[in-house]
Amino acid sequence: MAKQVLETPRLILREMSMDDLGFVAVMLADPEVMRYYPKCYTRVEAAAWVQRSMDRYAQHGHGLWLVSDKATGQAVGQVGLVTQTVRGLEEREVGYLIHRPYWRQGLATEAATACRDYAVQVLGSQRVISLIRPENLPSHGVARKIGLQPEPGLVQHGMFEHIVFSSTAGRMVE
Repeated sequence: MAKQVLETPRLILREMSMDDLGFVAVMLADPEVMRYYPKCYTRVEAAAWVQRSMDRYAQHGHGLWLVSDKATGQAVGQVGLVTQTVRGLEEREVGYLIHRPYWRQGLATEAATACRDYAVQVLGSQRVISLIRPENLPSHGVARKIGLQPEPGLVQHGMFEHIVFSSTAGRMVE
């Protein structure tokens, strides 16, 4: 059984395993879900994605976690903490990706809030970030709802420029 990490009123967040590849592959192949990524992923690329998360659990103790509906057990997306290097510093990023059938239900915000709190309260992070492409307005909204604000300027991350949304531990109150 995969390790459960967090629970919210509606959701369970747990570590992924290759048993989750079916769901992850379908989600990462959806053009709407992946519209702010360079491309949709093949099943082989989705397997590498899951493996990277499993490697992050081993290396950092966190990564993107599978998010499931508590009532039904249905997987709805991935939300978690990913260590990123931004402007030469290692930072904990709250990342979120919800599958299209589950959009606009507040699930990303609910799960991301739990991850933000975990970063501060359990891992002792003094600052958390989210890297978001300028055109990804829905993700801007989630970041703002969990108390992150955009920093001036853009950073190059991977192939694209991103806005760094951030907050320090003292400013992250509901």
